[in-house]
This record gives sequence, structure tokens and C-alpha cells, in this order.
Amino acid sequence: MISRIQKLAIAAAAAASVAGPAHAGPPSGKPVDQAPRNVVLVHGAFADGSGWRGVYDELTARGYRVTVVQNPLTSLADDVAATSRVLARQDGPTILVGHSYGGTVITEAGVDPKVAGLVYVSALAPDVGESTGDQFAEIPAPPGFVIETGADGFGFVNMEKFKLGFAGDTSDADAAFLRDSQVPINMAIFGEKVTHAAWRTKPSWAVVATEDGAIDPKLLRHTARRIGAVTTEVEGSHVVFLTQPKAVADVIDEAAQGAARKSQ
Repeated sequence: MISRIQKLAIAAAAAASVAGPAHAGPPSGKPVDQAPRNVVLVHGAFADGSGWRGVYDELTARGYRVTVVQNPLTSLADDVAATSRVLARQDGPTILVGHSYGGTVITEAGVDPKVAGLVYVSALAPDVGESTGDQFAEIPAPPGFVIETGADGFGFVNMEKFKLGFAGDTSDADAAFLRDSQVPINMAIFGEKVTHAAWRTKPSWAVVATEDGAIDPKLLRHTARRIGAVTTEVEGSHVVFLTQPKAVADVIDEAAQGAARKSQ
């Protein structure tokens, strides 16, 4: 004869088999959301991190934790160290984003285990043993992009041609501010070769600015194909992150979701 306690145990087991465990998740045990929620933004030459404000606002409104690197532009090692310092502060998987020369920085720094994906915004992506300058060997910079190097080896973009080469789709006032607040770069950086190519092991996305006056769009497309990046073309100048922040944020958002799918 079954005791009252045994009857209660059988009833409880039957109810559990119908209802399922209280903590049950989605099918196959996959988490509801594995997408990285951290984004680190890395600026390029002749600029600082403030240009990312529009992208920052877009991403934080979508729930991302966004940090902006301030590169000293004194050496590739210094800029990689600045980026690594910020990556160390992230609390989990991170999407690492680089603009222009910042693409070289994320190529080197992106091997950090916290980096789940790379986004190249009008950016360069050298391979191991290549430098930033090597990227222009076959497809040089457009003629309107002129750099003037001082006696100390640091370069500025030519004042008269700044808007044409760097910020063609900004207002005259914004272009003037970018011109007058530009950060000089140690020109020796363009000859420094990378020792790691994170895009060889990390999924990559690329934004090609179709009206880029600093890096020929043909070079941007060639670079994106070479690294196997998911590519989005956006009508904009070299500072497309500033003039088209939503479009750039959309690609970063896509990269976060794509990195999550690849990790499953």
C-alpha cells in the first residue's frame, strides 16, 4: 500500500514534469542574450575622442556601456597601451572600434581576450609585419589630403585643404573647429609595423565612407575584403562617425549581435 507521503511525492514529480523547472531557459540551454554590452571607441590621427560623441549617445541610448580611448598619438606602442588600459576596465565581452589609423591600433590591441569583435570605421587594418603607411603602397591617399610635418616629426593636416581631405560633409563651422583642434601625430608611427593582427582570429565589420577624402574608398573596400569583414557602405566623408553617427552605431550594434551568434 502506498503511504500518504509517497502519494504526495508522486504528485509533485508529475506536476514538475508538466510545468518544467522554474528556472528553465530557452531551448538548447542558450542564454537569452550573449551580445557584448561593452563598446570601446578608438580615434585616429589628427583628432581626439570627442568626435565620437554622436556614436556614444546612440549606443548608450541602446543600453551599451561605452568608453572612449584618448590616444596620445606619440607611438603605436603608446596608443596600443592606452587602448589596452581601457580594455582592462571592461567587465566582459567588448566590441572594439577603430577609426582611420585607429584601425591599426585595434588590429594590434584587439587580441585581448575581452575583445569579441572588431569594427573598422573608414579604417586601416595592417597584417603582421605591415605598417600603417604600407597600406597606401598600391592605393595612395587622395590628392586633397595633405599632411605637413614639422621639424619635430609631428604632422598636421594642411589648414587650407583640411575640409576637402578630412571633413568634406561637415558644416564650415564644424570643419573649422576640427581643423583648429586637430591633434598632431608623430609621423614615425606610420612606419611602425604591427606584431599582431586581431582580425585574423576575431570577427570583423567595416564601414566604408563612400566620399572619404583621406583614405581612398577603393582602399577601404580592398581592406574590408582582405580581412573578411562584413561591410556596410555609408555616404559620408572621412569623419563619417561624426556626420552619420546612427549609421555607424547601427554597424556596431550589428557587430555585437553577430559576435554573440559566433560565440554560441
